Amino acid sequence: MTSSREHDIVVYGATGFVGKLTAAYLASHAPANTSIALAGRSLSKLEEVRRSLPASAAEWPLIQADAADTDALRTMAESTRVVITTVGPYAKYGLPLTTACAEAGTDYVDLTGEVLFTRESIDTNEEIARRTGARIVHACGFDSIPSDLGVHVLHAAVAADGAGEMTDTTLVVTSMRGGVSGGTIDSLRTQIEVVKKDKKLRRLAASPYTLSPDRSREPDLGRQSDVQLVDGKDIAPGVKGWKAPFVMASANTRVVRRSNALRDWAYGRKFRYREVMSVGSSVASPLVAGAVSAGLGAMVFAMTVAPKKLLDRVLVAPGSGPSTKAQENGHFTVDIYTTTTTGARYRSRVKAKGDPGYKATSVMLSESALALAFDRDRLPDAAGVLTPATAIGDALVTRLRDAGFEIRAEKA
Repeated sequence: MTSSREHDIVVYGATGFVGKLTAAYLASHAPANTSIALAGRSLSKLEEVRRSLPASAAEWPLIQADAADTDALRTMAESTRVVITTVGPYAKYGLPLTTACAEAGTDYVDLTGEVLFTRESIDTNEEIARRTGARIVHACGFDSIPSDLGVHVLHAAVAADGAGEMTDTTLVVTSMRGGVSGGTIDSLRTQIEVVKKDKKLRRLAASPYTLSPDRSREPDLGRQSDVQLVDGKDIAPGVKGWKAPFVMASANTRVVRRSNALRDWAYGRKFRYREVMSVGSSVASPLVAGAVSAGLGAMVFAMTVAPKKLLDRVLVAPGSGPSTKAQENGHFTVDIYTTTTTGARYRSRVKAKGDPGYKATSVMLSESALALAFDRDRLPDAAGVLTPATAIGDALVTRLRDAGFEIRAEKA
């Protein structure tokens, strides 16, 4: 990547809810003299955002670029070392920017949880990005950094002990407080609309290896469902209560499996991965878990059949988000349990304060970009369409720990 760029980081979509949070975080936490620009469709709205930021952002340049203007996107990509984009749904607006970055040799991060968009980005940009040295890194928010880095540090602990390969591995959302973002809802709706119309894409989305670099080389481990009710005792000793499906499992599991494949299946050829969420450990937990599962199914069904105008009235709108107080009071803890081929058990934990989909996501997204911009000597030797673990890895773990995240792994 060219080092003599005008900017270190461009925040594209800076007038959106998460875009503003990301810009504010960078204004307070980026190293002094970092060159940051704000980008979006409206210069007047960008000016408003810049005025709302700390004094350190007063001179940040503004870039006008519409998501449909390929020339403007190309110019923007060529001007910077890293692009952060919060402009979704990515299936509608994201691909031209990913390609512009890949062609320019510019690193790119987003917060997408859209599996089919990521697949399209891989198919379109992989060879280009490898040639130019660009790192196109999707899923750098709550989807899917806790999952991807949680398994990353878990594997490191297993490998350091020479304890074999990982087999059955389960992420449990142990606790979480925070709302679902309007952008996440809109992305889910967009993906549902796409698969309704195309059977081939529906089958692709249903595959556990949707994002694999080579699905023909993936192991046949039987059915790997993203909608499961799981008894805690089947996860690891001491895990109590039944667990419900986790709403973002369908995205996160595929990102983690891609990381495994990109590392030549270093986690293990018998690595089976799933994600669930805790609903308590009382005797009623099976009923609660079942109710959550049914509710999740009902939500997806409603998005499939209900008129768009009706859904617009009841669902969170894109660009909206919780109050500052609600963001501050949010938090998440995920625990990941694995058993290795030697019979050893390990556990990792990723924990942070702040609403997962907003405040914590803005931290993860910003630190991903800062690592790409300034930690080049500590990054994995890789280029292409990557995952957080394979593109940034330990450098991001260190940065997030310094930002107050708990990320650790140990023998259970």
